[in-house]
Amino acid sequence: MKRIFLNVFFLVLTVGISYGQEYKKELKNANKLLSKYYLDPTANKSSLDEALTILDAVFKTDEAKSSPEAWLSKGQLYNEIAKSEMTKMIIDEQAGKSSPLNTPDAGLVALEAFEKAMGIAIKKSQTKDALNGIKENEEIVNNIGITFFQKNDYVNAYRNFNAGIKDYEYLNQNKLTSRLDDEVLRNDHYFYTAVAGYLGENKEDVLPVLKKLYEAKYNHPLVYEALFTLTVDKDEAKATEYLNAGKKLAPEDSSLLFAEINYYLREGKLDILIDKLKAAIAKEPDNVSVYTTLGNVYDQINQRERTAGNIEQADKYFNLAFDYYSQAVTKDAKNFDAVYSQGALYYNKAASMTEKLNALSNDYTPAGNKKYKALKDEMDGYFNQALPYFIKAEDLDPKDLNVKIALKEIYARQGELEKSQEYKAKIEKLGGQ
Repeated sequence: MKRIFLNVFFLVLTVGISYGQEYKKELKNANKLLSKYYLDPTANKSSLDEALTILDAVFKTDEAKSSPEAWLSKGQLYNEIAKSEMTKMIIDEQAGKSSPLNTPDAGLVALEAFEKAMGIAIKKSQTKDALNGIKENEEIVNNIGITFFQKNDYVNAYRNFNAGIKDYEYLNQNKLTSRLDDEVLRNDHYFYTAVAGYLGENKEDVLPVLKKLYEAKYNHPLVYEALFTLTVDKDEAKATEYLNAGKKLAPEDSSLLFAEINYYLREGKLDILIDKLKAAIAKEPDNVSVYTTLGNVYDQINQRERTAGNIEQADKYFNLAFDYYSQAVTKDAKNFDAVYSQGALYYNKAASMTEKLNALSNDYTPAGNKKYKALKDEMDGYFNQALPYFIKAEDLDPKDLNVKIALKEIYARQGELEKSQEYKAKIEKLGGQ
């Protein structure tokens, strides 16, 4: 996004009002202090602070609050403050210095003042002056917004970009020219406003802007990803419409697919997820997290079927889960999630047998004893198969509590009581019980 460099201004605009009343004299004093500050901002920093203190005091009086001219003066002064600070910052940046804005809200305060002036204007000239101030403010807040955006300060970037939209709307309603009359520039401005709001703290606030970009068929996947994410819980059909529009405009982009996957994961729609995740693997074959996610989906279906007593189906999904975890490990042997999940598959399969084993423990007949021993041997076998994966997982992440809990249990079942106690101590050291 290209920054529009502002001309250097070292003198404040002359405030075109009479200073007969007390608050007008104070405004004039503030103007003088600002002029002094602009001549040497470093040496006269206190002049800026004093000028702002005077302005704050002036607008605590009912007389100033009800005066269009006072609000116009405030708007003009804050426009000048913003312009001068931006100019200083640009010069400092070119000199390799870091220079923050001393009054980061100056452009926003200026716009609010012009809005107040328009709202109580008595003369056409006052409305005209307010609109002229808004026209000047338009570039100011845009440049400030860019500055914040480049620093990843999305909250303040959004506030200033959104002020730029307000400026445009005022000018457009009054049939005055605006930098955003150009459709391409306007849509780009909407886009950066939406991005700043979506990445910051104004997600819901940017919905109207996102919808304008959707209507304009703006060609960036983030627009459609954001619309889907912000809409899907309220209107899944509309959200799907947004998503499909995005896929049509950017068929090769994977962000829309992942937005959809995250939604189905959150909703627990496991069966739908399988095809979505396979499509994601086709798009990003080296993305290990997609393999582990698909493995996790198959594992959840495996556990669902096992709980329902559908052991054959459960084993089918168990094998599929293990296969995708193994593919993840092949791509990244140090991927903790994949290695841990391999062990957890066997551990959970063994744990699912404990209820049936407990039931058989009450059958003391020869047939009952035989069944009990066979089931216990099978269960212990799965625990033993889980062991090497948990040992490897512990090497990858020595601070993971769940791994140590699993190892403590397995060693206890194997009769390795000393090792089990060793892991009990490790668990307590990590704050577990």
